[in-house]
Amino acid sequence: MSPIIDPIKTKFLRTAIAAGALKFGQFTLKSGRVSPYFFNAGLFCDGAALNALSACFADTLIESGIGFDMLFGPAYKGITLASATALQLSLRHKLATPFCFNRKETKAHGEGGLLIGAPLKGRVVIVDDVISAGTSVRESIAIIQAHDATPALVLIALDRQERGSGVETYSAAQQVQRQFGIPVLAVAGLDDLFTQDLPQVEPYRDDLLRYRAEYGALSQT
Repeated sequence: MSPIIDPIKTKFLRTAIAAGALKFGQFTLKSGRVSPYFFNAGLFCDGAALNALSACFADTLIESGIGFDMLFGPAYKGITLASATALQLSLRHKLATPFCFNRKETKAHGEGGLLIGAPLKGRVVIVDDVISAGTSVRESIAIIQAHDATPALVLIALDRQERGSGVETYSAAQQVQRQFGIPVLAVAGLDDLFTQDLPQVEPYRDDLLRYRAEYGALSQT
């Protein structure tokens, strides 16, 4: 059976490669693992790339069918991602979606406070680039719950779909889902590199398959 080509995933991955945000080769990660690919959402750093990325976020969110009332962007990368996704929800889906984001440190002067933007309420989607240690997500969940709102979904750009260090068998995204009971939705994951008709992947396919076999997390059921 031929793989199913998903236009959202294909658009995202092709844009990431073109922007240099998704690279192939040999990269030593913070964990010490040598990975055949590397993703840095900070390199979606011009208007065209950000437009394409945020459109993929918005379309993935709508396609999921998950109900939501607003977006939350964790500082720092999540600030741009949540803001741009809210814009795309308006332009592409006619939804005037409120959004807010946090400061790293509470401001003691001027308007003060930890948050900027719309008040946190209802069902909140956390928008970020990736989940690594999960620290940003845990902090975001605490902030949302402290305002009597409900974290409804974590929406990320790329899921590496690899297990944690040591004896851990679950990925960071799976750990968040298991700990908090909140779904994690990625625009694309490692598995999609093999199915979305990406010529740039072919020279690295064997390395990617070996990496997935060695470090891949348990499949979610």
